Amino acid sequence: MPIPRVLKRFRWQAVFWVALAAFVGYRIWPQAAAAVGVASSPNANAVGPAYELTTLDGNVVTSADLRGKVVLLNFWATWCPPCRLEMPGFESVYELNKNRGFVVLGVAMDADGTGPVQQFLAEHHITYPVAMASGPVVQTFGNVNLLPTSFLIDRQGRVRNQVQGVFTAIALDQAVKHLLDEPAPVTPPVGLR
Repeated sequence: MPIPRVLKRFRWQAVFWVALAAFVGYRIWPQAAAAVGVASSPNANAVGPAYELTTLDGNVVTSADLRGKVVLLNFWATWCPPCRLEMPGFESVYELNKNRGFVVLGVAMDADGTGPVQQFLAEHHITYPVAMASGPVVQTFGNVNLLPTSFLIDRQGRVRNQVQGVFTAIALDQAVKHLLDEPAPVTPPVGLR
C-alpha cells in the first residue's frame, strides 16, 4: 500500500526539524555548558598547553604567568564579523571581573600585521591585552582554523571550555563567575615541591 503524500511530507519535515535541532544543540552546547559550570573541553581535567605571547604593548605573557587566574584565550581577526560581534561583550565581562582574577587575552590572526589590529582595538575601545598569533601558539591549541575560537582556562591552567563561534557575553559572564568562585590552587611550600 503506497504511503499517502501527506505522510511523506511529514517525514521530510520531521527529518529537517530533527537535523536543525541537532545542529543548534551542537552549536549552543559549549556555551550552555560553560554558563552552568560544566566542563565541555575534550581534555577538561588535563592542564592546558604551555604558551608564550607578546602583546601589542610589548609585554610577554606566558601560561605560567597566568596560573591562578581565569583566562579567556580568544583567537580572532579584524575581518571576522562574528569576532567583531563578541568582542564588546568580552570587554564588559573583563571590566567587571578583572579585579577578581579574570584575564582576556586576544590572539589576532590578521595577516596584515599590527596596524589594522591596533586601529580596530582603539576604535572599539578594547582594553584587554591582545597579541598577534604565532604559528607555534596556533598549533599548540590544535591548529585553530575556525574564527572565533575561545578557550576558557581555569585557575589551575586547565582548558575547561572551548567555544567555536560567537561566545555570548551572558554565557561568558556566568562561566567566569563559576570559575572565579572555585577555590584558587594551593601552592605547596618550597621544600615540598
